[in-house]
Order: sequence, then C-alpha cells, then structure tokens
Amino acid sequence: MVERIEDLNLPNVIVTRLMKKALPPDIKISNESRTALTRATSVFVLYLTSAATYKAEKKKQKTLTVDHVFSALEEIEFESFIQPLKNDLENYRKSVKNKKDKKGDTMDTEEAMEDSIDD
Repeated sequence: MVERIEDLNLPNVIVTRLMKKALPPDIKISNESRTALTRATSVFVLYLTSAATYKAEKKKQKTLTVDHVFSALEEIEFESFIQPLKNDLENYRKSVKNKKDKKGDTMDTEEAMEDSIDD
C-alpha cells in the first residue's frame, strides 16, 4: 500500500482545477480550503472504493466493476450521483468507440491507398 497518509491525497492541481470550474470566476480559493477539499475528496474516494470493494468481495469477484461502484454509491447514500455518472460513462464509452472507429477508418484508407499503388 502506501507509506504515508499524504500519499493518498489527490493532486492539488486536479482538485484546484475542479474547484475553479465549480465556482464563479470572481471567487478566490484560500490555501486552507484547497487543502481541506483535497483531503476531503481523497477521503471520499477511499470511502467509495472501500464500499465498492466490499460489494465485489460479497459477490466473490476479484475485479472491481462500475456496477460495484454504483451499488456502493447507493449503499453510502449518494444515489443522486448515479445517474449523472451513468451519463458520463455513456459519453466516455461513445468517445472511446469513436476514436477506435476513426483509427480503423484511417487504417482502412491507408490499406486502400497501398492496394491502389500495388495495382
């Protein structure tokens, strides 16, 4: 695992970026609030991971899946997060599929060009 508890914190840069996106542009963030929110987000991620791991172990599964995470969110009473996360997951899957499709189209075009050169 980790040697120090500080190693479990999310990067300050990431948390700060998220905070700035959530706040109006004229609001400043103190260093203390940034530190507090960084620790709080890290604790939340650890708590959710622990709850999801429990769900996986209960089903005798060794791989943590998105279904375990959704079930854990329900268990820790964060049901309101589930639908937005499902929407984000669907968008992510579409994005990955589009990238794969574009990569495949590029390879098909290159193969067609090579075939026409060979003829």
